[in-house]
Amino acid sequence: MMLTSLIAFTLAFSSSQQTVTPESFYDLMHRSHKDSDIALIVGKWFGDKGLHEGNSVKTHATNAVWAVSATTSTKVHVITEDGSYNLALEPIGRTGVWVGADKLPDGFGARWAYEVDGERLGDWKNLELYAVNPDNQAQSDVPKGVLTQQSVWNSKVFEGTTRDWWVYVPAQYKPEDPACTMVFQDGGSYKNFIPTAFDNLIAKKEMPVTVAIFINPGKFSGGQSNRSFEYDTLSDQYSKFLMDEILPEVEKTVKLKHDAASRAIAGASSGGICAFTVAWEHPDQFSKVMSWVGSFTNIAHGPTLREGGHNYPALIRLNEKKPIKVFLQDGSNDLDNQFGNWPLANQSMAAALKFKGYDYKFTLGHGFHSDANGRAILPETLKWLWANK
Repeated sequence: MMLTSLIAFTLAFSSSQQTVTPESFYDLMHRSHKDSDIALIVGKWFGDKGLHEGNSVKTHATNAVWAVSATTSTKVHVITEDGSYNLALEPIGRTGVWVGADKLPDGFGARWAYEVDGERLGDWKNLELYAVNPDNQAQSDVPKGVLTQQSVWNSKVFEGTTRDWWVYVPAQYKPEDPACTMVFQDGGSYKNFIPTAFDNLIAKKEMPVTVAIFINPGKFSGGQSNRSFEYDTLSDQYSKFLMDEILPEVEKTVKLKHDAASRAIAGASSGGICAFTVAWEHPDQFSKVMSWVGSFTNIAHGPTLREGGHNYPALIRLNEKKPIKVFLQDGSNDLDNQFGNWPLANQSMAAALKFKGYDYKFTLGHGFHSDANGRAILPETLKWLWANK
């Protein structure tokens, strides 16, 4: 992209006082400009430290703006580790700062770095970009549900642990008409964006009236997390925690449907394998699974070093097909460590589900071990998961 577009964007911002975004910046290319304007906005975005360290990129949706200080250089580029992308940056007058911007493909994912006069600057950094789905954004004309934080929960199933949790009730809920349920592990993060998608899809009747339950993993009095034990272990203990403790507590104030087709469970990473384990152990209670970057790997290896979630593909193939619907998402840049390779593990899960004839969907993008891809495709995933309900 030409330097003129960066400068034009700054000029427009200065005159209109509109919010600055890389997207609006890109769309204002080819207009008149001043070096002082572009230097001002780049300085605001990246700061002196960011410009000198060369570790930052400003993004919005699929648009990215890069800037780095390279005072005596003659060539500055943004490069990727796999060699799939190369962007030449241009100097802002005589400031010593180089800038560039681009509109990248939806689902772009790669490790990137600045290259100054042929030498890489710093470590590789992760970048994944996705288009914005309107159903992930609050709409002024859509009724809003209510999210309520519950009292800290002292568990008996996971004795000695406490946890925070929240319940979302959609605006369309009526006590005389019990609602569907969707449970989210690591709920403290999910509660910040799931209600918006639920509001929009429920209002359009593209998913049923559904109560969302957001649950954090337990922790002990000393602050030690019980997350891996609760999520990665292949057992029905977490299922019992939900059925014996959480769901009855929710039903003290909200009426829920009890059939498995009306219950879904979701999570990311270890929360993803936890969601699958709940449905696998009790398909009579939960029939829908949403897993993002699921840890179907040997984290819970136990004393034998082979008791973990890497066993699921074999278990799926060897056992009778269960009445569960499964959505899996992962990225080709996900983790690869002593516990396993996450992309391969999820591909093995998908192959096993296909072999056994399950109702499943698998999305493999270019992302990393994050919820970015999952969040981008959340509305379409929810519509697929709840279809025909």
